[in-house]
Amino acid sequence: MVVQIPPSQYSAEEYLAHEEAAECRSEYRDGEIIPMTGGSINHNRIIRNLSRLLEIGLQTQPYEVFLSDLRLWIPRYQAYTYPDVLIIKDEPVFQSGRKDTVINPSIIFEVLSKSTSSRDRGDKFTYYRSIPEFQEYILIDQYQLHIEQFSKTPDGNWLFKETDDEDGVLNLAAANCQIPHRQIYERVNFETQPE
Repeated sequence: MVVQIPPSQYSAEEYLAHEEAAECRSEYRDGEIIPMTGGSINHNRIIRNLSRLLEIGLQTQPYEVFLSDLRLWIPRYQAYTYPDVLIIKDEPVFQSGRKDTVINPSIIFEVLSKSTSSRDRGDKFTYYRSIPEFQEYILIDQYQLHIEQFSKTPDGNWLFKETDDEDGVLNLAAANCQIPHRQIYERVNFETQPE
């Protein structure tokens, strides 16, 4: 006989204390601590490429690029996440009492994996949309050239675009920045992906 033990519920304070002592990062939602898995080589290459291209493309604008080690607090949903890449306009605004957790991203990129794609498209996007400063969400597939882009319109609706055009260009609506798809996927080898 297998005994089912209900998952423990943690407060946000308990989660933050856990994170400070942990060797590996975890996300937090609704009282649950969710360990994060390591990224593949293609996942890392895409993040590296995005970081380099965004730094160059935004260098004369009031945006700053942060990578997956910066924690995001989403108060409405009592959730902490670590987006793969987030862009903040002007200065970061920190969660009250913290200097390691921001609350004001304008643009978020997530590199999709088999274990995270449904959550990135579902709950996380719902959570992110509750952030007033949030304007754009970009999902990058690591298994094939495929990009999904959600852009907030002035009336508060969201426009969706998707592409798998190797010769295309990602035009960020929230900032004046264009990134060729080929450069996002530079050195990415789809044939080396695990099954």
